[in-house]
Amino acid sequence: MNGVRAVLPVLAEQVSFSMIRAQGPGGQNVNKVANAVHLRFDIRASSLPDWAKERLLALDEQRVSKAGIIVIKAQGQRSLEQNKAEALARLNALIAQATAQDKPRKASKPTYGSKQRRLAGKALRSQTKALRGKVAD
Repeated sequence: MNGVRAVLPVLAEQVSFSMIRAQGPGGQNVNKVANAVHLRFDIRASSLPDWAKERLLALDEQRVSKAGIIVIKAQGQRSLEQNKAEALARLNALIAQATAQDKPRKASKPTYGSKQRRLAGKALRSQTKALRGKVAD
């Protein structure tokens, strides 16, 4: 798992859409037209690599069901096609977030100056503590 892995975006053939009525204001149009979209993506049946599937299934996210299906609702746009595109974009962003990996940290040595400053500080502290002892006559 070294390095950053790139995961291809999910194809539209791997998801299923169901059209529903959007919530919120909009007058009579809201009651007549089904412009909102529920996107369903089955993680286990997808073409993603196994390591990506494991990471998606391990997400502690409300949109991922126990059966391994991601459900995304998009209703922000007035157009059905725009809502579909928005839902797909959100799915791809979720997959990218779940599969992103940080670059491994490369260990570095402390500089010569930082070693000298550390040792000088230790010597000063040691001297301070040594002077706290009893005075010999």
